[in-house]
Amino acid sequence: MIELLTSETPNGWKISIALEEMGLPYTWRHIKLSEKEQKADWYVKLNPNGRIPTLIDHDNDDFVIFESGAILIYLAEKSGKFLPTDVKGRSRVLQWLMFQMSGVGPMMGQANVFFRYAPEKIPYAIERYQRETLRLFGILDNQLASNEYIAGDYSIADMALWPWVKGYGWSGVTLDGLRHLQRWHDLIAERPAVKRGSAIPPAVDLGERTQQTVDAGRKFLV
Repeated sequence: MIELLTSETPNGWKISIALEEMGLPYTWRHIKLSEKEQKADWYVKLNPNGRIPTLIDHDNDDFVIFESGAILIYLAEKSGKFLPTDVKGRSRVLQWLMFQMSGVGPMMGQANVFFRYAPEKIPYAIERYQRETLRLFGILDNQLASNEYIAGDYSIADMALWPWVKGYGWSGVTLDGLRHLQRWHDLIAERPAVKRGSAIPPAVDLGERTQQTVDAGRKFLV
C-alpha cells in the first residue's frame, strides 16, 4: 500500500490526482502546515526539506520519496501510465514537468507570498512575480495552441501543472486572453480522477475575505 503525507496545496494535489488517475491504492495523512507538522523531527526524517508531499511505498520496502516531481516520475514508472517509454516522448513530458518545477511553481509561489501573505505590500515584488507568472502562462498557452494536452497526450506534466494554474486567482493574475490555457484548464477540471484527487485534502476557501487563510499561511512561510 502507498501512503501519502500531504496538505491542501498544489504540490500535494499533484500526487493525489496522479494516484487517482493511475488507480493505485493508497492511504493519506493530512500534514497540518499551520501547526508546522512538516517541521517535526519524525517528518524531517522522511523528508529532509521539511515540505510536503512525501510518499511511502510500503509495497517496496517502505521506500520513501520526497519532492513532488520525483514522486510523479516514480508513480508513473510504477504504474506504467502517463509517462511514455520512448526516449523522445519521455523527454517531452519531463521537459514540461521540469518547467513546472523550476518555473511555474516557484514564480507563482512568490506571487502568492508577496500578493497575499507579506505583511508589507511591496509593489515591485508583486508586479515582478505576477508578470513572470503571466509570461510562463503565455508559454503554456502557446504550447496548447497545437496540443490538446501539454506534451501531446495526457501525462504527469498535466497533473503537475494543473493544480498550480488552477490557483491563478490566488496569485492575483487572470487567464483572460489565454484561451488555449483556459480550454486546457477546463478540460482537465472535468476529469473524475482530478476532481477526486483535488479534494484530498479539501481546499480551504481562498476568497478575498478569508483573513484566516492568510494568517495561517504566514505561520508556515518560513
